[in-house]
Amino acid sequence: MKKLVVVMFVAALFLSFAGPSQATNGDNLIAIGPIARAMGGVGIAAPQDAISAVFANPAAMCFGPYCPGSEMNFDVTFFMPKAETRINNTAINAFSGGTISGDTGWNDSDSDFFVIPALGISVPITQSLRFGFAAYGVSGLGVDYRNEFDLDPFTTPGDQDVYSNLQILKVAPNLAYMITPNWSVGASVHFDYGSLNLGDKTKSNTGIGFQLGTIYKNGPISVGAVYVSPQKINHDAVADFDGDGHNDTLTLESPWSVGFGIAVEPIEKVLLIEANAKYLDWGSAEGYDEFGWSHQWVLSLGAQYRPIPKLALRAGINWGENPVEDNDGWEAFGPPVRVQGKNVNRYQYEVLRIAGFPAIVETHLTAGIGYQVTKTISLDLGYVHAFENDMEETGTFAGQPVSIESKLYEDSIDLGLTWRF
Repeated sequence: MKKLVVVMFVAALFLSFAGPSQATNGDNLIAIGPIARAMGGVGIAAPQDAISAVFANPAAMCFGPYCPGSEMNFDVTFFMPKAETRINNTAINAFSGGTISGDTGWNDSDSDFFVIPALGISVPITQSLRFGFAAYGVSGLGVDYRNEFDLDPFTTPGDQDVYSNLQILKVAPNLAYMITPNWSVGASVHFDYGSLNLGDKTKSNTGIGFQLGTIYKNGPISVGAVYVSPQKINHDAVADFDGDGHNDTLTLESPWSVGFGIAVEPIEKVLLIEANAKYLDWGSAEGYDEFGWSHQWVLSLGAQYRPIPKLALRAGINWGENPVEDNDGWEAFGPPVRVQGKNVNRYQYEVLRIAGFPAIVETHLTAGIGYQVTKTISLDLGYVHAFENDMEETGTFAGQPVSIESKLYEDSIDLGLTWRF
């Protein structure tokens, strides 16, 4: 119990320093911690540390390499996205007499470095029942185009800068129960803390949800399944969407998702291969549906090889289709878009969608290494590269063509320390 109290205190401390993550699978990280991230984000069937178990499948607490003892993970991710946007506003400048700020070249986002801490623990309660706990930043978005171009081309430059900063942090207590020696089930409660800034003020609120999972293990093969409930956060008075001088509320709902995994260990404690498939229903999630997101399948494949017991080599690949739909053919002065009861100017809506929330990367290549320093301490290093993807959308402005284009790639370095006791 004393150890658990210490863990809760350290988790709270970690969260106080947490920074926003960036878009990868939609606006979710592909995984938490250097082990799972180095293996392409797998972990539904055979996670290799406590924090991966809480994030990927709460039932995994009963089957990890940390069993039958206890484990604590301290992880940090250094996230380095590179976002750029180009708006071809020749028609806008001609229409307004050339007074609109911006140009047709690429604008670089100044939001390009984030630090994301995470903590996880797994401890036995009985031989069949285990407790897990994790605190981590799981999703977010962020671009900073201040002083480069505006949402509204008819305002004074700088009045409506394109800026976004969304972050969602989770505290997730977890219980897992082993029904038979080969079959376990688990559940987590997700306590969410979300904040959103769209260029005015940061607005924060909380949400709650849950996660259910199961794993069945038969010799060298493990199969797992997981469900995550939708989780809603209301960001009160975050921005003036309809231009009436009063800031409006924007509700963003993390989508429900299901995942399936299969892992094979052809050489026990030497070689592990795992494949996962996840479905995220962005298209029915409040807020995301109104900004034109669709459902997303995420496929991942990862492997871990131990040439010697103390050394682990890891690699993987992760692919998730860009969930942001293309709205080609819009008219800037056409009917406004209805967003949560407010009429939003079509041009501003499309600029915010494409430039402000560029969750467009699809393919991630990952690698990492782990080393057992002592019987109780191990260190892990991971690297993730999300290959550049771009998205261009075209419309008209007073009968003249206009285009909005964004591109994004990402690099991240993950460090972790594991203590088994």
